[in-house]
Amino acid sequence: MSKFKFKKNAKTPEVSTASLPDIVFMLLFFFMTVTVMKDDTLKVANELPNASEIKKLEKKDRVITVYVGKPEQPFDVALGTEPKIQVNDRFVSLENFGLIILEEINKKPEHLRSFITVSLKVDKKATMGLISDVKQKLREINALKINYTTYEGDAFQNIIK
Repeated sequence: MSKFKFKKNAKTPEVSTASLPDIVFMLLFFFMTVTVMKDDTLKVANELPNASEIKKLEKKDRVITVYVGKPEQPFDVALGTEPKIQVNDRFVSLENFGLIILEEINKKPEHLRSFITVSLKVDKKATMGLISDVKQKLREINALKINYTTYEGDAFQNIIK
């Protein structure tokens, strides 16, 4: 005779849901702390061109974004319709552009400053003269890592008729 007897009609116990609210709040707090909100408000038209050979920037903490394009609705009255430069949430003149970029570089941690990339998000209708001037200012301050942000697609679609 055996010491242990198995019940044939035994039911499996119910799963306890007592810790479920704790898990939900823990996930909620995790996503609240990890999520990064968008900092910049776009004030210029920014229809990006297409390119066939693209590569994604991996480390966003080493990127300074510069927008170039025509000012959007409320700003075009005061600034006109010529393409303007926007760094963060402010318009920058070409004369002050180098100083503003140096300020942005100095805001970054010291160990990242030599790895800073300037990402140019240029509207496809912007003039090449302004882009050339921006690149010249970046050369003057020795910010030589430049990235052009584009969409993936056929580059021949960029031709404006």
